[in-house]
Amino acid sequence: MVFTTLAPLTNGAQWWVRGWDFPRLHIACVAVIAAILGLMLVNTWTQIVAVLMICCALYQAVRIFPYSPMAKTELALTPDAPAEERVSLLSINVLMENTEHEKLRQLIDREDPDVLFLMETDAVWASALEEQLARYETVVLHPLVNHYGIIFATRLPARQAETVFLSDDETPTVLAELEGPSGAFFFVGLHPRPPVPGNDTEARDAQIKRAALLADRTYLPVVAMGDFNDVAWSWTAERFKEYGGFRDPRVGRGMLPSFDANSWLMRFPIDQLYLTEGLDLVSFDRLEHIGSDHFPMKAVIAVSPGG
Repeated sequence: MVFTTLAPLTNGAQWWVRGWDFPRLHIACVAVIAAILGLMLVNTWTQIVAVLMICCALYQAVRIFPYSPMAKTELALTPDAPAEERVSLLSINVLMENTEHEKLRQLIDREDPDVLFLMETDAVWASALEEQLARYETVVLHPLVNHYGIIFATRLPARQAETVFLSDDETPTVLAELEGPSGAFFFVGLHPRPPVPGNDTEARDAQIKRAALLADRTYLPVVAMGDFNDVAWSWTAERFKEYGGFRDPRVGRGMLPSFDANSWLMRFPIDQLYLTEGLDLVSFDRLEHIGSDHFPMKAVIAVSPGG
């Protein structure tokens, strides 16, 4: 518990360091149990360890507290935004090996988002969604067989919509300048690589940082969305928010974990939504399971008056 608490403080990019950013709630719970057991034993050493466990639990609790309903919200909801000014966005990591294409087709048909961002899409997925994608005026296809293919589609007028590479790990990012009903905004769609064995986080962290700096919020407001493969409370996520001037709708509302959809225990908030000033949030929701290891994430936004 001490190691898993202290290791991320080094800000090291090794996967076995950054990976401990994810289970902070789990670490806190185990530390509390260990502390209780240690305090029950009349032994100086176990009581010393118990104190260390209490310290670990308190630190982890401080890190995740902003993502509890007890914290102050960072981004207010504006449910009274006029319906004609709203823009709906749907972001889904489909899981490349997922063969339940019909579930996603039905979800897209039902939600009918103005902006659709799909990750882990290969040629099979692109073919399976031809009917749905044909309804959009702008479609950007970048299918890949390495779990980092993307599809971006929008019915909003697009001054720009393209894939770019913000790091040298060959994972594309979507950049789009869109004209909403009440004003223009930037859309940034991210899906960097996760911290797993053999894959450290230098490229992921650089990609997230460059995305924050690239979107010029002094020109237009920005919405960033996608599977960041990084939890909302990590140092990288905090830096992303600082560099880009972003606000997180999860703060003060709860973790709303999006991965792993197939596990009841190991779930983490890694599918993100961030908004800069100039954009109002009408709603932010996690949708039903579609066969992927990620839940779909839907948001409804509106450009603020004068934004």
